Amino acid sequence: MNTTIRLGHIDLSFHAASAAVVQAVMQDHGHEAITSAAPHEEMFRRMGRGEVDMLVSAWLPASHAAYLAPFEKDVRKIVALYRPYCLWGVPDFVPASEIATVSDLLKPVALERMERRIQGINPGAGISRFSKAMVEQYGLAAAGYHFEPGTEEECFGAFERAVAERRWIVIPLWSPQYLHHTHKIRELSDPKGLLGGTDDATLILREDAAPRVAPSALAALGKLRLGNDVVTALDYALRVEGLTPLDAARAWLKGDPAAGAR
Repeated sequence: MNTTIRLGHIDLSFHAASAAVVQAVMQDHGHEAITSAAPHEEMFRRMGRGEVDMLVSAWLPASHAAYLAPFEKDVRKIVALYRPYCLWGVPDFVPASEIATVSDLLKPVALERMERRIQGINPGAGISRFSKAMVEQYGLAAAGYHFEPGTEEECFGAFERAVAERRWIVIPLWSPQYLHHTHKIRELSDPKGLLGGTDDATLILREDAAPRVAPSALAALGKLRLGNDVVTALDYALRVEGLTPLDAARAWLKGDPAAGAR
């Protein structure tokens, strides 16, 4: 079966990494798999309009449920590839005895040393929506903290510069993500539970595209499990080592016996 399948993913590197694994599996089962990327809300709109056949991945039930809701009846949930979650973290040199919870950002030592700008990524991301709520609901805005949406480069660059200079900083992040591969990032406790908990990164397929997918491909994808550590390592391979998504995916599939989901 040499049918073209259109794979969509959110325009972040770790999503590209996991999409490339799905792409490789599809290729191994005779499909031409074409990938495209867009910001969170736009990618879900494209799938709702039928412009992509498969989306890697919808974080459900918390982060992306609102984006999927308008057309959820039109899709099939294939598999949860990994279990992502959002977090607010600090470099491990920030003492846990001083800063352990989000509320601790109001302590005198934090107000003396912590950067007030919380630099995030694009505003449609779940972590961005959650972070805006946290600044308000934990009373951080009154102390001068503010969430600033931006690019991946702005968010990750701000963190890495602060670490290099031993400055105290909060990063609104998630797992899996490549910074966890090279940095010890300590998660702050969120007693109010505003960060959405743990999601399932769910591979979804439009029902009207399902008949064009080889049964063997569907069976293989249904067995595919990446896990947070693998996606973190794949993201690192893209962002730091300079591999293409498909090269990183192929290397992992070749080297991992459990990749027999192919």
